[in-house]
Amino acid sequence: MGLTQLIRNRVLVFFALLVSGWFSLCAAVPTAKTVLFLGDSITAGYGVDPSEAYPAIIQNRIDAKGWPFKVINAGQSGDTSAGGLNRLEWLLKNRIDVLVLELGANDGLRGLPIQNTKKNLQAIIDRTRARYPRVKIIIAGMKLPPNWGRDYSRQFESMFVELAKKNKAALVPFVLEGVGGVRKLNQSDIIHPTPEGHKLVAANVWKVLEPIIIALHATGS
Repeated sequence: MGLTQLIRNRVLVFFALLVSGWFSLCAAVPTAKTVLFLGDSITAGYGVDPSEAYPAIIQNRIDAKGWPFKVINAGQSGDTSAGGLNRLEWLLKNRIDVLVLELGANDGLRGLPIQNTKKNLQAIIDRTRARYPRVKIIIAGMKLPPNWGRDYSRQFESMFVELAKKNKAALVPFVLEGVGGVRKLNQSDIIHPTPEGHKLVAANVWKVLEPIIIALHATGS
């Protein structure tokens, strides 16, 4: 074997080992799964630094566990269920493994027909599952001040429970549990949480989200 051929063979072996190592590395590093938070100003973190909003706090908890999950905050202040539905197609361009649906509060505050809100939220769930059949859904429940009467408030709160049951989705009964109406945990409008309030909101969501992430991480699905 000539010197030129020997050098060529060694170069080929080197590149074969390099490619093999690269594929092994890729196989060893799991692809990050996505947790999409689709919501309004509560999710967006109105009035606080983005790093203080509850989705960012949840990302920190995930990172502390070393789990390969990426949180996407798709909260938009003032958004209604119809607005979230209109934005959905763009958001679905990237794979979603878990959808945390925190919408409807602005519909309720405006006294919009509950059946319309329910229809929009159902459409968000349906379209997400049509694109990603194995997606896990978490519905964040909300309560209202008594502005629109007891019957409206009762039907509004029941809407989230009914959607969760119909779609076999996980439910956060009241995303602002322990925060809503507590002056020291809300900004001056007594609607939007302070950084301390967001910590409690994150805890409320985490109780429901953590077991789902654990299961996805364990199965790799």
